[in-house]
Amino acid sequence: MDKSVKETIRKKLSFIYEETNVDKILEKLEAVIAKYQGSRVTPGFVDESDAMLITYGDSLINEGEKPLVTLRNFLEKYVGDAITSVHLLPMFPYTSDDGFSVVDYRQVNPSLGSWDDVYALSENYKLMYDAVINHVSKSSEWFRKYLGGDEKYAGYFIECDPHADYSSVVRPRALPLLTRFDTAKGEKYIWTTFSDDQIDLNYACPDVLVEIVDLLLFYAQKGAKYIRLDAAGFIWKELGTPCIHHPKTHEIIKLIRLVLDYVFGDVIIITETNVPHEENVSYFGNGDEAHMVYQFPLAPLVLFSYVTGNTEKLSQWASEINATKGKTTYLNFLASHDGIGVRPTEGILNEEERQLLLDAVLDRGGRISYKNNGDKPPTPYELNISYQDALSPLDDCDENRVKRFIGAETILMSVVGVPGIYIHSLLGSRNYYKGVEESGINRRINREQLHYKNLEKELNSDTNRAVIFREQLRRLKIRKSCSAFSPKASQKVLYPDDRVFAVLRENNETSDRVLALINVSSSNVILKNEYIGTDLLSGKKAGKIIELEPFGCMWIRF
Repeated sequence: MDKSVKETIRKKLSFIYEETNVDKILEKLEAVIAKYQGSRVTPGFVDESDAMLITYGDSLINEGEKPLVTLRNFLEKYVGDAITSVHLLPMFPYTSDDGFSVVDYRQVNPSLGSWDDVYALSENYKLMYDAVINHVSKSSEWFRKYLGGDEKYAGYFIECDPHADYSSVVRPRALPLLTRFDTAKGEKYIWTTFSDDQIDLNYACPDVLVEIVDLLLFYAQKGAKYIRLDAAGFIWKELGTPCIHHPKTHEIIKLIRLVLDYVFGDVIIITETNVPHEENVSYFGNGDEAHMVYQFPLAPLVLFSYVTGNTEKLSQWASEINATKGKTTYLNFLASHDGIGVRPTEGILNEEERQLLLDAVLDRGGRISYKNNGDKPPTPYELNISYQDALSPLDDCDENRVKRFIGAETILMSVVGVPGIYIHSLLGSRNYYKGVEESGINRRINREQLHYKNLEKELNSDTNRAVIFREQLRRLKIRKSCSAFSPKASQKVLYPDDRVFAVLRENNETSDRVLALINVSSSNVILKNEYIGTDLLSGKKAGKIIELEPFGCMWIRF
């Protein structure tokens, strides 16, 4: 191992473990790294051509065919190069939480397919693997062996005093923090941040860190170009602290980054931290931590803009966002397998505005999930609703519903960063009430499995689904031809009208400039325009006076 890298790892281990057995831990890490050395390739990063599809491996199902094969066939036949990357949500054997209670980190769920099917998908798309490294299923081999008294796993999990004070701990869900288990050594209370089937790993045990570093290198060896660190903020637990964003959590992610950079060079780390903006961007570190962070405030703020017909809050927030330095940027998204986060609006929307958002979602058929606040009352954590349904009143006409949705997706494609598009947004799906009713799980409202043959019929017709799908692909293809949409291009928010989100993107290296205009209101908006050029979306000239139709969009290149 390179001496400077070795010394940096040593320093990080000394910070994490406070000098305890650092040489021994380093020796174990060196052995792990040696298994994968020789894999390094020329470092690469993202540009304006990049767009990511977010999907479960079995979002599309076709009788007699493994879902990963179906997904590949769909992408190759209908999507092509409009999408460059695919985030495969947890594709491993699991017991609950739709994949996020992992039983075996190293096997592909046989119901989805095999590693060969994953490799086949990677021939045309860069893949992001989901690393669920905060917790494992209670049915995992690690936890079962712990319960059985296997000394190797004695420190893998966090044994707790049920009478201790846990009031300072940040809780993402309204569920008990501790779960009682009968073990070979008697009754134990174990730390379970998310559910009694999601057993938190104990990173205070160095062997856990070594195990996880080995796992992430394994994923890179198996073709991952992106690795998503699920629930990254919760990794380190220490009583008397919030147990989120702990300095040692950041140091662990920096260590992971260092090792992956050293061994593979081109693997991109993205942290999942559904929290207010300033907390979220802290995971960039000094350019030495995550390469990418999710832009969590974007989804609720775009929604708020359409609910109110006013872009002031979105514009104010976006005006403070610009291109990041080095190999860092944002992953922008509106919808995902989860709900729309409420916490990211803290410090941006006041309580009255936040309540307006909650009421709109309930009126439009959605659900609200809550987080536990210890001794205080639970508070809204996320909004569970398809993004298309969230944007429109129940009595909205189809034409406006489609325009609102495409307009929102156009905002997503316009702001600085890489667009991440959930498969049900790409396909224009609506609320899936049956999934919620059958499971009692609010998040199932946007996790419907679509039958491939039925989907094909819809896509080859004039349904709303087909219109939304085709128009998004068209805009993604236009976007990738404009260097003004590079993650490194500057972003300047303009204020021509409260009803219009206006952002000027400019690439200083290529001199390419695009002004994005999105009308979030049901009114015609007349604007004076100093950026004379061509609207890429319509192909028409944009002169000194512009008329934006209700929910209309323009990309003016000049």
